[in-house]
Amino acid sequence: MDYQVTNADTIHTNFQYTRSWFQTPNTIDNSNIGVNDPLTGAALPAQDQRAQINTFNIAPVWTRLFSTTTLFTFGGFVRQDRFNYYPSGNVFADGTGLIPGGSSATLNQQRKLTNAGLRSDVSYVKGKHNIKAGATFQHTFLTENFNFGITDPGFNAVCLNASDLSPDTNPTPTFQGDCTGAFVANTGQNASVPAFASALGCLDLTRPVLTAAAQAQDSCATAQSALFPFRGHTDVKELGLYLQDTINVGNWAFNVGFRQDLYRGIVHDSQPQPRVGFAYNVKKTNSILRVSYSRILESPFNENLILASLGASNPVILDVIGGVSLQAPIRSGQRNQFNAGFQQAFGKFAVVDADYLWKFTHNAYDFSTFANTPIFFPIAWKSSKIDGPSVRVSMPNYHGFTALAVLAHVRARYFPPQIGGLGASITGGEVFRIDHDQAFNQTTHFQYQPWKTLPWIGFNWRYDSGLVASNPNLSDFPTALGFLDADQQAAIELFCGSNVASPTNPITSCAAGAPQGSKLLNLAGASFDLDHNPTRVKPRNLFDTSVGEDNLFRGDRYKWSLRFTVINLTNKTALYNFLSTFSGTHFVTPRSYTAELGFHF
Repeated sequence: MDYQVTNADTIHTNFQYTRSWFQTPNTIDNSNIGVNDPLTGAALPAQDQRAQINTFNIAPVWTRLFSTTTLFTFGGFVRQDRFNYYPSGNVFADGTGLIPGGSSATLNQQRKLTNAGLRSDVSYVKGKHNIKAGATFQHTFLTENFNFGITDPGFNAVCLNASDLSPDTNPTPTFQGDCTGAFVANTGQNASVPAFASALGCLDLTRPVLTAAAQAQDSCATAQSALFPFRGHTDVKELGLYLQDTINVGNWAFNVGFRQDLYRGIVHDSQPQPRVGFAYNVKKTNSILRVSYSRILESPFNENLILASLGASNPVILDVIGGVSLQAPIRSGQRNQFNAGFQQAFGKFAVVDADYLWKFTHNAYDFSTFANTPIFFPIAWKSSKIDGPSVRVSMPNYHGFTALAVLAHVRARYFPPQIGGLGASITGGEVFRIDHDQAFNQTTHFQYQPWKTLPWIGFNWRYDSGLVASNPNLSDFPTALGFLDADQQAAIELFCGSNVASPTNPITSCAAGAPQGSKLLNLAGASFDLDHNPTRVKPRNLFDTSVGEDNLFRGDRYKWSLRFTVINLTNKTALYNFLSTFSGTHFVTPRSYTAELGFHF
């Protein structure tokens, strides 16, 4: 809503409320085919985890025009996000592979983030200068409630079978004194089975009733196993002060600025941040050359920040979720960013815009996804280097025909060790590439409207050479066999000769010399290297098409539009990524149809 108080004063206010309610999509693993309840023995239903997000945002702004050269702006904002994650009705249906070793856990979460603040700036434009100075203050209130419990009786087995030292999955033994006769106490004598951890015993929902001896051994507060409760609250205050100027002198344009950020959260950080850039217009050749540098303070992600920072020092959380035991919470990142590029016009027929980007970051951030859920934790690595070129070629309208192509190559290299956060760590201490890394990708779009009275037709072509699937266990065929279960083998269409893996027919061995590999992944094989030759998703071509009319009834003030779109025209089956530490497994969208009717006024 806008209200013009006077010729010089205007008030603008935004109000927004959104509510999202959705189910977490299941993989084949989460369907629980052939899996029974460890307590009752009954067949388990498919996993049914759900989430809800409620958000409201209020942001009023007042602007005051002091003169033809000076504009003052003052505004405030309040935004709140409430995220709730709900487990399956039967907690034992929750998640295969949620925790290390492919074991299972159930979890729920209630998280609230309230962000309130003020911002103000003054703009002054005169002659060759365009000066802006301002300040932003924001106060973020974080509250996190996170609960989980173990649902796999073999993850923290009390006893081992005496005959083969395999985990005993019988729920009856509740403490190690019960391990008699055919069973022996699990003290770690089987190297492939972790020793019984008494700290986890109270969270093992497969041990519902605990004897007095079990309570004493495990220091459990009650006689019944219960969810582990994590409760956290913190305030984060941030202040940013900046001054910038755009200076135009002849064919030159200079951007100079300085920003100072103060961050006061779980950790305290501050950083001066100079920014400078210039561009030169070569009018004779219709060319523009440009170079810029920025120093940037990256404040930690707020989502699950308390759990990832403070919970990472809790041995119970580390055992179940995985991660690095830290001496200090996640700190802010420091980035140096360089850009260099040019723009070249070729008459009225085409414009080429190219850029090369370098980003060097200390305390480099990413997210670690908690298995097949939308819950993720911020993680930090010692440093990262992300660089690569991008090119955009566009053709203006020529007799109803327009075209656009965007091409890019990106290297995304992260340098260990992991220095913060929760989640699976890349082992081995090697430089590795995250799944943003891709040798080449391009999107080309064509659109043609022969006459203004006829509909337009659009066509889109997307090519990807394949993102990194950097898990070392997928380096070649033999190790992939041992690492992947039947459902995961089926997902990537692992094959040996004419035998293709299925959920009921996993490949356990393959004769030497037989054709072997994956139809959806390029396994790196013997030359696998986390940095220089990781396993990647196979290249893919995807095609979309659409047809539409932007003014159905030739209206002037009111217009109706109609559009029909087909996504993935050839119904290509392809992976986007696979078992990514940072985002899990995703397939590209199957062929889908969308019709859109619009009213414009």
